[in-house]
Amino acid sequence: MIRTRFAPSPTGYLHIGGVRTALFSWAFARKHGGVFVLRIEDTDLERSTPESVKAILDGMHWVGLDYDEGPFYQTQRFDRYKEVIQQLLDAGHAYHCYASKEELDAMRAEQEARGEKPRYDRRWRPEEGKVLPAPPEGVSPVVRFRNPLDGVVAWDDAVKGRIEISNTELDDLIIARPDGSPTYNFCVVVDDWDMAISHVIRGDDHVNNTPRQINILKAIGAPLPVYAHLPMILNEDGQKMSKRRDAVSVVDYADKGILPEALLNYLARLGWGHGDDEFFTMEQFVDWFDLKDVSPSASRFNNEKFMWLNAQHIKAADNQRLAELVAPRLASAKVDTANGPALTDVIALVKERVQDLNALALECDYFYARREPSAADLEKHLSAESRERMARFADRLAELADWNAESIHGLFKPFCLDEGIKMGQLGMPLRVLVCGTAQTPSVDAVLALIGRDEVLKRLRA
Repeated sequence: MIRTRFAPSPTGYLHIGGVRTALFSWAFARKHGGVFVLRIEDTDLERSTPESVKAILDGMHWVGLDYDEGPFYQTQRFDRYKEVIQQLLDAGHAYHCYASKEELDAMRAEQEARGEKPRYDRRWRPEEGKVLPAPPEGVSPVVRFRNPLDGVVAWDDAVKGRIEISNTELDDLIIARPDGSPTYNFCVVVDDWDMAISHVIRGDDHVNNTPRQINILKAIGAPLPVYAHLPMILNEDGQKMSKRRDAVSVVDYADKGILPEALLNYLARLGWGHGDDEFFTMEQFVDWFDLKDVSPSASRFNNEKFMWLNAQHIKAADNQRLAELVAPRLASAKVDTANGPALTDVIALVKERVQDLNALALECDYFYARREPSAADLEKHLSAESRERMARFADRLAELADWNAESIHGLFKPFCLDEGIKMGQLGMPLRVLVCGTAQTPSVDAVLALIGRDEVLKRLRA
């Protein structure tokens, strides 16, 4: 049984790197009829907050990545971790260390002065023939894992290929703090074992954790999962994405008017590909996805391509769904849609023109209330002559038997011939007076939706 997991730490927002990890883990499980688990790694009690947990759960719901089991919380599993720690102590795979912070700082300073890599010198590690000092009174020890002293840790990474790290590069990891609380690297191992995770798909910033976790898994007699470390996402400048410079939180993208399926579609293309396909559904992605197609190289986030892709998803989206997403944006701008055309009809007309939902809302607003034209549009398109001409055109509109785009369009050519003008000399002032902007879709369709009474009122105001 394929079992994958997404295991974020609730110390902030759900960022897009995490969403890409969750997406690949989810897709791999779905592709193979497996199970996708959500686990909240909240052992960092100082930084983990209920607000961050909620942000993660809300973010997962927004992007539509449904999980089969969980959410599981590490803070609710402390008894289990303590049980395994005791088993390691009893088997000689772990030991108590009483070194104080001051001792450790002095140890590292001396090592750095000698040009050595700073690390714990294993002074409290039991060895045959080694005499340990008496434990100091009043000191609560940490528990350290007894890492092998020789050999290598090797695994065939499903993305990066063969990786080998010498045990001489690893020190004896702390697996329990002085207060008995377990540490991250240890909890991950027990969780992956207990939850029967078959494939650990995560960011490549975890590569250095993997050999430590493999050694612990071997010590407790657990099977090793398949590891797949995903490449980093960089911004357009080739730097690691940061909250200060880039929109990295899922909430940021929701606020910017991005559709969740567009975000998932784009993230899927960062480090993975299926031929030249750019636009696809999540059903297609699951069908196509394979870890062997994931690139081990970092990917750059291209905002222009991302916004183009969002536009394609807006064009393909159901108009009723778009109306439900746009309505709150219009309401917050104090645009009342109750007494105007159906919002779904307006969206059907204008959605081809936008790249995000905020722009879509802006394209809809003048159907319900005329915008105040810009000074530039007034100067360019509305002379005294053109205002008088618009009054005459209003009279023609008022005489129409049927109010629809075809009938309105039928007035344009004869009116322009009578006035001795080109279509632009009619269409542009008409747009500015009725809509408050010179940039609209086909003006006959716009007038038809706004309605006869409202169009005449605006033209004659």
